[in-house]
Amino acid sequence: MDRILVSACLIGWPVRYDGGAKTAHHPLLAQWANEGRLVPLCPETMAGLATPRPAAEIVPEATAADVLEGRAAIRDATGGDHTEAFREGARIAVSMARVRAARFALLTDGSPTCGSQLIADGTFSGRKRLGEGVAARALRDAGIEVFALDEIEALAARLDAAVTPALD
Repeated sequence: MDRILVSACLIGWPVRYDGGAKTAHHPLLAQWANEGRLVPLCPETMAGLATPRPAAEIVPEATAADVLEGRAAIRDATGGDHTEAFREGARIAVSMARVRAARFALLTDGSPTCGSQLIADGTFSGRKRLGEGVAARALRDAGIEVFALDEIEALAARLDAAVTPALD
């Protein structure tokens, strides 16, 4: 049975920067939870960041790869630098995927950690830009397939394909 890393906030854990959750009420999440497939994680809190905490964003124009390679920073709304905590959270996410044999991840889009399609634009304006968070990038680099919540049906199809034997 394939395991799925899942952003803890998507299953109701109050770990977001604002102290809340981003609970997704989707039948597939309930099914996978009942099957024991879900491996909850919050790379930010696992790396020691408090809840609540100031909002943080990858600096404008930079990518998750830039952050992981030490060429860019993640700053909070007060100017604090949290780059190392976010990098550590990405390392923890990859380690967790390996230990729990997770081949897939369902992450919260828009986050500087978990975003897989969109992230904040780095100006704390509420605008989004194309991009990915540092944990999403690190997981992809480690061979984990990463999906956003709006891609949950695609993840379900991948899970089905992973267990369906090929016909000759």
